[in-house]
Amino acid sequence: MALFPHRSAPYVFAFLLSGFMTIIVSGIATLVGVGITAEFLTLWVRSWITAWVIAFPALLVVRPFVHRMANWLTGHAPTPR
Repeated sequence: MALFPHRSAPYVFAFLLSGFMTIIVSGIATLVGVGITAEFLTLWVRSWITAWVIAFPALLVVRPFVHRMANWLTGHAPTPR
């Protein structure tokens, strides 16, 4: 049994993708910025949460445009709405 209805797939996708991408990028940026210090984990979590709060809604906004752009670049017909 699915946890979410199929119609929520774009939102679940955006939530998970933004979470994974921001944890990776914020971790690398924090490591490069401050190195491995006693505060590293605290700084990383703080920057990750900040990034995720911005990235999730941003992904919801840009996703349709990026989807159309990817279809155009790969020669695929647009998906019906």
